[in-house]
Amino acid sequence: MHNPRVLAIVLAGGEGKRLMPLTADRAKPAVPFGGTYRLIDFALSNVANSRYLQMVVLTQYKSHSLDKHISMTWRMSTMLGNYVTPVPAQQRLGKNWYLGSADAIYQSLNLVDDARPDIVVVVGADHVYRMDFSQMVQAHVDSGAGCTVAAIRQPVAMADQFGVMEVGEGEDVATTPRITAFREKPSDPATIPGSPGEILASMGNYVFDADALVEAVTRDAGTEGSKHDMGGDIVPDFVSRGAAAVYDYARNDVPGSTPRDRGYWRDVGTIDSYYDAHMDLTSALPVFNLYNDRWPILSQQRPLPPAKLVHDADRRAGTAVDSILAPGVVVSGASVEGSVLSSGVWTSSGSTISDSVLLDGVKVGRHAAVRRAILDKNVVVPEGARIGYDADHDRARGFVVTDSGLTVVGKNAVVQP
Repeated sequence: MHNPRVLAIVLAGGEGKRLMPLTADRAKPAVPFGGTYRLIDFALSNVANSRYLQMVVLTQYKSHSLDKHISMTWRMSTMLGNYVTPVPAQQRLGKNWYLGSADAIYQSLNLVDDARPDIVVVVGADHVYRMDFSQMVQAHVDSGAGCTVAAIRQPVAMADQFGVMEVGEGEDVATTPRITAFREKPSDPATIPGSPGEILASMGNYVFDADALVEAVTRDAGTEGSKHDMGGDIVPDFVSRGAAAVYDYARNDVPGSTPRDRGYWRDVGTIDSYYDAHMDLTSALPVFNLYNDRWPILSQQRPLPPAKLVHDADRRAGTAVDSILAPGVVVSGASVEGSVLSSGVWTSSGSTISDSVLLDGVKVGRHAAVRRAILDKNVVVPEGARIGYDADHDRARGFVVTDSGLTVVGKNAVVQP
């Protein structure tokens, strides 16, 4: 198939319960990330940089901020027929909201009919990574499969956290082999041929022949007992018919990637993984490099002034080490280390911020201290307050404290000392 017509469907209906309280007022893909982005920007940037410029974003839970972000940020050339369109659940085929990711596509088949694509790329909206989908599409076309699943290599000990794909003994995963089994969180997974310590874990990204996808989700809609899930129902259906192939993410060569960040992928579905992904950004040689201008992560550029580090009235210097400071940040006589400060954060004289993530508009008062914490938008930390130093005190103030000791303060909170 030469130069196929491609439609991208971005599944952005995730509720994100494990990211509470960050998802108390927004959908998971709308959660801010990395100082200036939203999680969905990574999926949309990957698709756009792959030169697939017809995208629909299927939304559902608490979608207002997500819809607003897409509408204000992701504008394509209509003259060339390009678009990024958020599509909420519409109950076009009954009175149900989306019953699962496969049902979301089934209820939105009118979008496929309108676009008339040869190939449909289906991606999740809540992972941090870079990927050239055009390489996966070419591998899919070459394989002759109806469905191709992107896989990332993971240690065999992590198999119980993923959907795991198996291929035939002796198969070369560099050739997009057929999947012989797809197992959800197995305790006894088959490893990659030639690599006994690794498994092929699903990334939640798929490429389909358009007619094969339409047929599969339509059949699934009438299947009693189905959970109507792409990974749990649609992929196993293709596997059972010998029509599913696997694409090894290690083959994907993104322009501008470095040896340190090539092949990087994080599922940020929990507070701890969300925090860890931020910490991956802060070193001098980051594990994930935001500065790759050959494959940029695109987002809204708000009209904010540059970040500023200044002395306070007592001539105490504002400092920041191993940290990201977004536009509009002011570090006034404060000390920042190993942290990500998002747009409009203001830190005052004598305050200290360490190993923390502060989202837009957070204000930190004089001599306050924040350590190993995530503060959602517009949180106010008053003079002398401490966050992240006493887990029991943090819980008593209504904050979330994870098992690893991270403290999370919800949106718009005014912290009590």
